[in-house]
Amino acid sequence: MSLLFEPMTLRETQFANRAWVAPMCQYSADGGLVGDWHLAHLGSLATGGFGLVVAEATAVVAEGRISPRDAGLWHESHVEAWRRITSFVHERGTLLGVQLAHAGRKASTYWPWHERSGTVPFEDGGWGTRGPSAVPFPGYVPPAEVTPEDIAALPELFAAAARRALAAGFDVVEVHAAHGYLLHEFLSPLSNVRTDEYGGSLENRMRLPLEVTRAVREAWPEERALLVRISATDWVTGGLTVDESVELAKELAVAGADLVDVSTGGNVLADIPVGPGYQVPAARAVREGAGVPVSAVGLITDPLQAEQVLVDQAADAVMLGRAALREPRWALRAAHELGDARGTWQPQYERARL
Repeated sequence: MSLLFEPMTLRETQFANRAWVAPMCQYSADGGLVGDWHLAHLGSLATGGFGLVVAEATAVVAEGRISPRDAGLWHESHVEAWRRITSFVHERGTLLGVQLAHAGRKASTYWPWHERSGTVPFEDGGWGTRGPSAVPFPGYVPPAEVTPEDIAALPELFAAAARRALAAGFDVVEVHAAHGYLLHEFLSPLSNVRTDEYGGSLENRMRLPLEVTRAVREAWPEERALLVRISATDWVTGGLTVDESVELAKELAVAGADLVDVSTGGNVLADIPVGPGYQVPAARAVREGAGVPVSAVGLITDPLQAEQVLVDQAADAVMLGRAALREPRWALRAAHELGDARGTWQPQYERARL
């Protein structure tokens, strides 16, 4: 028996194990509509024995996309496109989540393999971006500062996307407040220099992420789990700190979040000491300081490494990113290597169990 394959329950959502797939953008949608690539990608992960697969950052409004090829949940047509995928994943016996997102000042950019980089101009299908302040991400076009009216509308945009996620068949939703996108931009004093009630003190900078979380919680069924991903530190002096993120996590729990998915960075250019498990200490700090369930992510690649994160009580679940892309059935290998018979095998692959 391993901790990695110990079941977990949040509200009435029951996870078969604690090896989860992190949301990873595929930049393969058309007008926000997911298609065959997403069916193949998420369907493959659904055969891998993971306790949860979280679909990529999915925009709550068209201008909230990271790139013109991002997935969306701002229109009813997106519901039908997603439903095809959630149905297939459920047939595999796997839980599927979706990350609700608004890219803020980092929106309207080229996807990674495009020959160009940076902000997409209007003539190439781009759009104007908005952020908490008119402070650009390095190398991007400066955003317009969102107005009080813009801010007041944002919680309902996330809530409406959550209702569409429910109609599409998702089991879990995650609010994206990390990686330098809109809600993280409000949290960080490096991108938020407002002087109204949404800027300045930590209490003010937390206000919009908490309003969004409360709105999503009200829109999402009481019995289903709600996650929030945060970047616990900006990794630079003057930015968001782990201590502030501990306070944020406490308030997120009060607002209705059931687990805080702890990542780091992404809001500014920073010298980040990337290495195996490099973000696990931040997850541990949030878990211990806020007393809330957390997941850890960041170059967790080996089954024994993942197990040790749980043994050390640094997190309650681990999120796999690139390791899952390389090996969609990573969790089945992990169960085999850890000697745990609780790995969930598809009957077509059962012969590989031993």
